[in-house]
Amino acid sequence: MQTINSKLPHIGTTIFTKMSKLATEYNAVNLSQGFPNFKADTNLLELVNKAMKDNLNQYAPLAGLPELNEAVLQKTNNLYGSQYTQEEICITAGATQAIFTSLAASIHPGDEVIVFKPAYDCYEPAVELFGGKSIPIEMKAPDYKIDWNEVQSKISPKTKMILINSPHNPTGKVFTEDDMKALSLLTEHTNILILSDEVYEHMTFDGRPHLSIANYPELKERSFITASFGKTFHVTGWKLGYVLAPKNLMKEFKKIHQYNVFCVNHPMQVAISQYIKDDNMYLSIPKFYQQKRDYFLSLIKDSRFKYIPTEGTYFQMADYSAISDEKDTDFTLRMIKEYGLAAIPFSVFNKDQKCHKMIRFCFAKTDETLEKAAEIINRI
Repeated sequence: MQTINSKLPHIGTTIFTKMSKLATEYNAVNLSQGFPNFKADTNLLELVNKAMKDNLNQYAPLAGLPELNEAVLQKTNNLYGSQYTQEEICITAGATQAIFTSLAASIHPGDEVIVFKPAYDCYEPAVELFGGKSIPIEMKAPDYKIDWNEVQSKISPKTKMILINSPHNPTGKVFTEDDMKALSLLTEHTNILILSDEVYEHMTFDGRPHLSIANYPELKERSFITASFGKTFHVTGWKLGYVLAPKNLMKEFKKIHQYNVFCVNHPMQVAISQYIKDDNMYLSIPKFYQQKRDYFLSLIKDSRFKYIPTEGTYFQMADYSAISDEKDTDFTLRMIKEYGLAAIPFSVFNKDQKCHKMIRFCFAKTDETLEKAAEIINRI
């Protein structure tokens, strides 16, 4: 039997796959993996269907359909006061590919990438694949603020990139003006790049603005911004996203992109280019998900779980320390088996997989699902 020397010997199946599989096996209510279980807008689905019937089923241009690119540029530039052009955008096979390709274009063996923990699980393996080294900085529980003095102490001559995510998965924290000013001060007069994961840009609550890198010219000139149509329009299985970057960075991104996927789904690009002409399709998202959050929290307010309402994303952290001393991986496994409820253990995102007795619920679900889940939560 032939074998290969694994490039990621310590990486196994993701926690999301594991928990969703267990949820199916035990017929559990699934609040683990981050995907909506309600239907997408029928208008969007009809636009895709029409594009397919119109025979728009062959390769799209490498960087994406010009009409979709133009619609995204108009949206971004209007929202954030930026001036991105057609040469500074590329449509991707989801935000994960956008992140992966940004790292592939930037990271050389020995480069260091600062990553804030807890962190989404696709970041560090990609850094490692390209010979880079992740420099983890822990966002301290329970408020999960970034200590920018610690960030400064970790910057070295090898620091190639700082990877940020706001609104943040899994904590739900949203970057503030102070965060953006600190990031700007730390990177000015350096060659440090920024990779900004902004897939939840339209999910900020209680009047908080999303502060995009695109808002800040001094940061924009050194940054890749990645975003997701799938997250925004409740169609995560479409795996469609995009990246924005200044011309010099986008040139290198496209060199990798052309041999990675070359181009992405044509009829879906046609559909979204038409769909987002109505800006209410994305401007209404914060209110929609805040209502979901508030309803879910109202249902579990008398439970033994402790929580602070999430600032953004469609995830809610919950502290179970009043219920059990178990490690979160054991607690979530027992919840599935004994109670029929699936959630994500928080330690999988943490530095050194530290357990702080926290789990993550996804509330991008129908009211019926949230009600079923809450009934279980209130019994635990």
